[in-house]
Amino acid sequence: MLIITNESIPGKEFDVLGVVKGNTVQAKHAGRDLMAGFKSIVGGEIAGYTELLTEAREIATNRMVKEATALGADAITCLRYSTSNVMQGAAEVMIYGTAVKFR
Repeated sequence: MLIITNESIPGKEFDVLGVVKGNTVQAKHAGRDLMAGFKSIVGGEIAGYTELLTEAREIATNRMVKEATALGADAITCLRYSTSNVMQGAAEVMIYGTAVKFR
């Protein structure tokens, strides 16, 4: 499945099938939280959180692709990501775009 941020695909004509999305809510692990606290003192990347958000993006992307596949889509255009805190210690990652079918 082609997934792009552009509104158009060079050399392709397509019909719009609709908006597709995927999301997940991931909670922090107590061990990650403790290490993040230490890292905030000395600075630098908080690898545990980076891994957490990378995993969350992959899960959300797979859910969006599954939804697009069910519609018969060949591609997803206008890809966007969104994140938000949903409660203390948990974040949502949402991805959405436009499912399209090539002519």
